[in-house]
Amino acid sequence: PPAWGTAAPRPPGLPLAPCRAFSNNKILVELDESSGVATMKFKSPPVNSLSLDFITELCISLEKLENNRECRGVILTSAVPNIFSSGLDITEMCGKSMEHYAEFWRAVQEMWLRLYGSNMVTVAAVNGSSPAGGCLIALSCDYRIMVQNPKFIIGLNEAQLGIVAPFWFKDTFVNTVGHRVAERSLQLGSLHSASEAHKFGLVDELVPEEKLQEKAAAVMAQWLALPDHARQLTKSMMRKAVLDRLVAHREEDIQNFVNFISKESIQKSLRMYMEMLKKKK
Repeated sequence: PPAWGTAAPRPPGLPLAPCRAFSNNKILVELDESSGVATMKFKSPPVNSLSLDFITELCISLEKLENNRECRGVILTSAVPNIFSSGLDITEMCGKSMEHYAEFWRAVQEMWLRLYGSNMVTVAAVNGSSPAGGCLIALSCDYRIMVQNPKFIIGLNEAQLGIVAPFWFKDTFVNTVGHRVAERSLQLGSLHSASEAHKFGLVDELVPEEKLQEKAAAVMAQWLALPDHARQLTKSMMRKAVLDRLVAHREEDIQNFVNFISKESIQKSLRMYMEMLKKKK
């Protein structure tokens, strides 16, 4: 498949990526056992960027919930004002070793495989801007509710940074918004306002900020009213081909990413981007 990006579910019994201590609490998880619904809040200021530590903690949290019989659904949201997640942490992709890039990319694949393939009902309560990897997390959920705020934007804007969204990012996007919208949006690296995103189905619903949690709980209840096995088998049927494609090409996808990201021209544009971010502060 074109561009880097291919993953697969982990065979049962294999340990997670190298075990990292996760006492840094970048993710707050609360499980309401009476409803069977967990809330996962991203808390890694200033912008919930997807560092290796953050992604590892997200994978571990998802695995724990997935293995907990009491838990049937999870609402993903942010504890940081105005931002859901700013996407992949650029510092993980700049000026590091090939081994580090490979470890980082494997973790990104793992996060998507776990979230996109989850047996739980997953609802993204998008309460801030959500570019690139942040958009991928939302796209990987079963349902997306976004706060109606003209300042909040969402989209896969990798092309603007001179990088290419991997095929599994693209597949997830196409499966949500259709081929034409995805093609235009990915080529332009577009970031869409909440209302624009709602118009073409990138998000399912818009609500005022104060109604977000209530709406997420109501949507979750609607999805959980169905027998789990029927819903899970249907989800698996809809998503299996895309998941299998990454699993089958996982090593190749990592290699493609490492070769791409370590090019001097790409490193240079990432350094320039980081300088620009520093100036903005």
